Amino acid sequence: MNLLDFSVVHDYGSVFLQGLAVTTFLTVVVILLAGVLAIPIALARLSPRRWIRWPADFYVEFIRATPLILQLIYIYYVLPSAGIRLEPMTAAIIGLTVNYSAFMSEVYRSGIQAVPRSQYEAAQSLGLKPTVTFVKVIFPQAFRVVLPALGNYLIALFKDTALASVVTVQELMFSGQIIAARNYQYFTVYTVTAILYFSVGYPAALLVRRLERWSQRGWASASRK
Repeated sequence: MNLLDFSVVHDYGSVFLQGLAVTTFLTVVVILLAGVLAIPIALARLSPRRWIRWPADFYVEFIRATPLILQLIYIYYVLPSAGIRLEPMTAAIIGLTVNYSAFMSEVYRSGIQAVPRSQYEAAQSLGLKPTVTFVKVIFPQAFRVVLPALGNYLIALFKDTALASVVTVQELMFSGQIIAARNYQYFTVYTVTAILYFSVGYPAALLVRRLERWSQRGWASASRK
């Protein structure tokens, strides 16, 4: 019995590639949005003012304590009862961004806290304003520290986009489900789906490893200065 039916690839190759394109698009858009939004959230959690810190703390802890799939379902299926209707792609982007911005804010927060206090003191001695100190002194060092972790979140996000299928976004996994439902070639369909995920995820993992080595060398060099 031939488990792999290559005619499926021939007949539905464009559907697989379209699903992969949607998955990649979601990954890129969400990682950029979440990467930016996570910064003010991290700063809010580091704020000495409780009225700023507590809402940010609640947001992060609530998102971390609830499943991503529930958040997506709530945004797409529950919010319409309150008059808020979103397109599937928009709902997926918002849901994934909300989730990943919370988790990535913790990475940023730990990176900012890892910057030696002497860096703040040196910036103050030069008369730099707090905003300038953060943008030009603190954040570049913190970003180098957290870069490997952010890379790992990128890989995790690439896989988590499969959950966008619950809000009817036809990404790679959903495309595979549709194809399998049509021809019942489950082994072939999901093997091809796995290969496509691997073809993008593995090179990304290798890149993250290189970034991690580069980050460690740079931080060690900076620590000796």
